[in-house]
Parts: sequence; C-alpha cells; structure tokens
Amino acid sequence: MIAASDAIDRVARALTVTFLCVLVVAVMIQVVARYAFASPPAWTEELARYAMIWAGLMGATMSFKRRFDPAMFQNPRPRLAALAIGAAVLQSVVVLVYLLPILWHSVYGPGMNFERGFLLRHARMTASTLEVPTLVVAIAVPLMVVFILVHLAARWCGDPAGSGPSAHDADG
Repeated sequence: MIAASDAIDRVARALTVTFLCVLVVAVMIQVVARYAFASPPAWTEELARYAMIWAGLMGATMSFKRRFDPAMFQNPRPRLAALAIGAAVLQSVVVLVYLLPILWHSVYGPGMNFERGFLLRHARMTASTLEVPTLVVAIAVPLMVVFILVHLAARWCGDPAGSGPSAHDADG
C-alpha cells in the first residue's frame, strides 16, 4: 500500500508540475496578447482556469501525503500512545466523512440517479472556447479523492509522515 501511495504521489507531482506550467504559459500568453496586441485569445483564460483546478487538486493530494494538510487534533509529542492512536483515528474519520460523500456524488446524483452524477453531467457538457468535454476537468475531483484515500490507507500501513521517494528527492 505504501508503494502504491508513493507511485500515486509521483503521478500527482508530475500532473501538478505539468498543469502549473500550462497555467503559467496560458497566463503569459493572455498578458502579452492583452497588453501588447490588445486582443487576448479567449481560450487562454479557460485553459488557465482548468489548469489551476488540476494543479490545485493534485497539489492537495501531495500535501496530504506529506502531512502538510491542516491536521486537526494533532499533538506533536503525545504523552500516551493511546492519545496518538485516538488522534489518528479521529483524523481518519474526518477525512472519510469529508471525502466519501464527494466520491459518492461524483458517480450518483440525487435519488441515486447515475445520470445526474457529477461526472456524467460533465460528460455531456463542453467547454466554451476549448471545445473539450468538461469531464476532462471534472475527473480531477474523484481522482483527488481516490489518491487521498490511498495515502490514508498507506498511513494506516505505517507510512511515516513526509516519507517516501516523493519527500526525499526533488528530481522525481
């Protein structure tokens, strides 16, 4: 499980870096086109927005893996092992209570209607200027949830905070 978490973290890091680069390039094109040519292309704004969503969600998984997330009930030096275990259980419950409904509603809509789920609705929608299905962006939400759930399982399997290849090497 820890190896899967580390592999997922490498994928998330590659996606984050890629989408941050796309974001920067799109914004640079937008700025140059607006101030140098007074004619910014509409697609740059949409591309930057979608790249920001992907970079932010994948970055959130990296933050969770490294335990940079805002952990509640965290005691840096617990005096009793039971307190540490209790805090870890409570953190896990908070993560699950928050993420599992997001994953559920990614697939199912009101009344457990699959057709009204978040992903299927986006499969039928198209981005205004890029003319791609918005599913390309929407898929980042359940993917983020799955990545964090794998990282949570790895924590319970003994993955130390901020460990793994993703935390130790900057090269990949």
